[in-house]
Amino acid sequence: MGRTAEGIMSDARSQILGSVRRALRRDALPADKAAALEARLRDPKPNLIPARARGDAKAVVELFVEMAGNAAATLTRVKSAKDVPGAVADFLASQNLPASFVMAPDPELDTIPWSERPTLSIRRGKTDGGDQVSVTGAFAAIAETGTLMLTSGPDHPSTLNFLPETHVVVLPAGKVVGPYEEAWARLRAGRDGTLPRTVNFVTGPSRSGDIEQRLLMGAHGPRRLHVVLIED
Repeated sequence: MGRTAEGIMSDARSQILGSVRRALRRDALPADKAAALEARLRDPKPNLIPARARGDAKAVVELFVEMAGNAAATLTRVKSAKDVPGAVADFLASQNLPASFVMAPDPELDTIPWSERPTLSIRRGKTDGGDQVSVTGAFAAIAETGTLMLTSGPDHPSTLNFLPETHVVVLPAGKVVGPYEEAWARLRAGRDGTLPRTVNFVTGPSRSGDIEQRLLMGAHGPRRLHVVLIED
């Protein structure tokens, strides 16, 4: 019988930690300390959380909207998923962008009635940089800084987050959390403690300032970040 990926990772971790212990000339931890460490890793305790990130569900959504705007992201609020195609089409038109985009092959995005806007041209998959606009979901949104938490995987190629000049994120309000700690807790709980290969935190569009403090948008990624927030 073949070894599981979990078993291979466990062996690799043991080898790495063993090498570190030998380099530090330290013995293995006593059983009680090892057990306490494992318990801490399984159930990490949050550190100090800013008061602004500790509101109720409505408050954290409003905080996310405010903080995302402060980071130069734009945002459209819609009542339900059926309003998303129209919101995306209107945003593209407002920016003089073509009504076409590459979309993440995400089952959640497939539930949106895109066919109600037949003028939209949609291609599902990753991008090599030739697409002007990408549309993705997000694993979570963090209200304390207006940040999107984007995880990699077959249904969310990371190229969609960075290569197109315009990135549109469809975000149900239920995915908005207050602090970073809650987003990490959701990620661990949803994947039985394992993590995806890549976790990207995106706060607003890409920008960079030179030595004369001139701000350049799109320096290392999308020039525009637009969030369609589904409030239902």
